[in-house]
Amino acid sequence: MADILWDLVAIRDYVGIFITWFFVIAFLYNLSASINSPYKNTMYLSGIMMISYTLSTLFDMVIVSHLNYFYFDIVTLIIIFTFRYYSRSPIPNAFYYLVFGLSINASLFLAMHYDIEILGTLYYWWFWNVYVFGMYFTDLIMPLALIFNKDFLGLVKLTKFLTEKFKRSRNA
Repeated sequence: MADILWDLVAIRDYVGIFITWFFVIAFLYNLSASINSPYKNTMYLSGIMMISYTLSTLFDMVIVSHLNYFYFDIVTLIIIFTFRYYSRSPIPNAFYYLVFGLSINASLFLAMHYDIEILGTLYYWWFWNVYVFGMYFTDLIMPLALIFNKDFLGLVKLTKFLTEKFKRSRNA
């Protein structure tokens, strides 16, 4: 399993470029789909993600630490929440998937920073698989959510259920 992990690490630049192009395609699709639509939130969100991932390809992973990518994801989340605060249109399903994906990515970056920089771990262990496959999974789910804008994993239902449950428990 360690050999598979190191092979995936070796192609990380190519996967990063593929994911960035996937966000570009999601933006172009949403741009063309929103031309005659009054609801353009998905297009704006895909534009934010396209810019974010395009700028992150300028980082060199050998020089830049996981902590910098953590900060980058946090800034992107702040921009998305700020956009949502000022937006008047309904929340698209993709919003929840972006928040979920960026939160998972940020958590994984912070955990890898702690593991490598603070603890000094240099040997393979199971968390590195969680990191690699978790990153690839969320990085593929986010542009798919922008393109389809459907609740295919049930995150929107779960969010609404938990929000209602929290509101009921606060009012009780």
